[in-house]
Order: sequence, then structure tokens, then C-alpha cells
Amino acid sequence: MRQLSSVFLRHCFAAPAVLGLMLLAGCVDPTLTPSASNQNLPKPDENVYVASMDQGIEIPALPVEEIPESHRRQVVAYETDQPVGTIIINPKTRLLYYVVGKNKAIRYGISVGRAGFEWSGEAIVADKKPWPTWTPPKEMIARDPKLAKWEKGQPGGPTNPLGARAIYLTSGGKDYGYRIHGTPEWKSIGRNASSGCIRMINQDVIDLYGRLQGGEKVIVLTASGEMPKGLYIPTPPAPKKAAAPKVEPVVPAGAVPALKVLPPPVIATPEPTPAAAPAVVTPAPAAPAPASPTISVTCAVPLVNGACPPGKETN
Repeated sequence: MRQLSSVFLRHCFAAPAVLGLMLLAGCVDPTLTPSASNQNLPKPDENVYVASMDQGIEIPALPVEEIPESHRRQVVAYETDQPVGTIIINPKTRLLYYVVGKNKAIRYGISVGRAGFEWSGEAIVADKKPWPTWTPPKEMIARDPKLAKWEKGQPGGPTNPLGARAIYLTSGGKDYGYRIHGTPEWKSIGRNASSGCIRMINQDVIDLYGRLQGGEKVIVLTASGEMPKGLYIPTPPAPKKAAAPKVEPVVPAGAVPALKVLPPPVIATPEPTPAAAPAVVTPAPAAPAPASPTISVTCAVPLVNGACPPGKETN
């Protein structure tokens, strides 16, 4: 009996080592390791966007036909050398991959940072919360003053921008404010629409949230879809400065307002008038001299050299 007990004990102590060898040899399904979730994988053609109640909050069903097939939750072949449990985000295709096995991942549609807010590099899952409170940073409030009403935090709920779940990321032990979270704006999925956070459909972020244990590696590829060579954090665009209001001068009561000095009138220089050609005047024909009245003269004596002697004319 004592000999049997010693043999049993030797087997018990040897079991972890044997299990480790089996894992190294690939004899155990890696999806069953402590670093991965044992949740069921989505089935082909399964509608995962049905209505549900979550912690007393209703999550409405989504029209699956309006979600592009490429951005619906599904298991896909995905070639990678990253370990099970790694999250890989591709901003170029707006897709998130959660590695569940050798060259196999669950693919989710996402929304990423718009122009000027893209970041890349590695991070880890530092924390996660259901229906989180959202507190906009001061920089965001400066860009959009309407958000000042939530400077103390917006409680979790169906209209909260963080949606049903928030997964908090840190890089090198520092929190840069980036999150993987749900969103009530599910139509923004597949677009560059956020301020750097990774948005997911609420049903999808609940699924991913349930698979995470904490401490998982997150890789955010570059804008062109390449592996990052370091951590790149963009400088957010500065808020637009409001134009200073125009201040009218105050005129004391009874004062004569200054006359406005007007600019001198612009006098148009007239175009020179071309010299007129001299008119050719044709002289009118001279009027004929008036005819002298005819006087009838009778000579009382004979004419002398054809003329009547003076004093001898008679009419």
C-alpha cells in the first residue's frame, strides 16, 4: 500500500510537467489555455445582432442586412504568429482580429480614428468595465464646447458614447486615453470617425469583453496596414479659435460724432474725341441782281448821235 501511494504521488507531481510537454507538442487545443476564453465561437450565418437585456439596459436589434458582411462578427482564417488572445487592429480595413488559434481569429468590424487622430503601436488590456462612465478630456471639450455639460462624467447608458463595454489600454504603463468600446452609433462602423478610440457594435464589444482575462497584447497596425515599429501617438489638432467680437466705439452722450472721411471720388478720364474732318462747304450760287424798272422816254426833237438832247425828254 505504501509503495502504491508513493507511485501515485510521483504521478501527481509529474502531471504538470507532462501537461506542459503536451502543450508544447500541440497536443492540447490552445483555445482551452487559461489565456483564452472558452466562449462559443460565432457560427456561420448566425445573426448575432439580436435584441437583448444587459444589466437592465435594453440593447436593440440591428438590421443585419445593413451591416456589410465583411464587418459582421465571424470566425476567419487569419495568418499570424501572434499567440492566442492577442488583439490585432487594422485601421486600413477597419477590422479587429482576436486570435483564437493557429492562423484562426474572430473578426469584428470597427470604427477607427479620423484624420489627425490615428495612432499605432502596441498596448495591453489594463482594465475593462461594463456600461462605463464617459468623461470627455479637456482637449475634446475645447474642440466641442457642447460637451462641457459632461465634464464631471456621463453615466453609462444607451446614449453613452462608450456603449455597453469599455476595454482600457495602456502602452508602456501609460494611459493615453485610448479605449476599445461600444457605441450607439453603429452606422459609423467601417469608417474613420472617432478621436482615436476603437468603436465596436455593442453586441460585438460584449462578446469580445467576455473573452478577455486582462493583460492581453493589443497591436494597432499603421494607417497603411503594416506592423508598427514603435508607438506613434499623434498630436491632436488644436481647437479652432473663435473670432473676436467686433467692438463698436462708445460715443459719449451729447458728443458730435466724427465725420466719416470718405475716399476721394474716382474721376474717370474721358476718352479723347477724334478731331472731326473739316466740313466742305459748297458756296450757294449768287442770286441774280434784281432787274431795273423799265422807263419809257420820248424825245421831242430828233435824236442827236442816238440820244435825246438834254431837256428834250418827255415821258
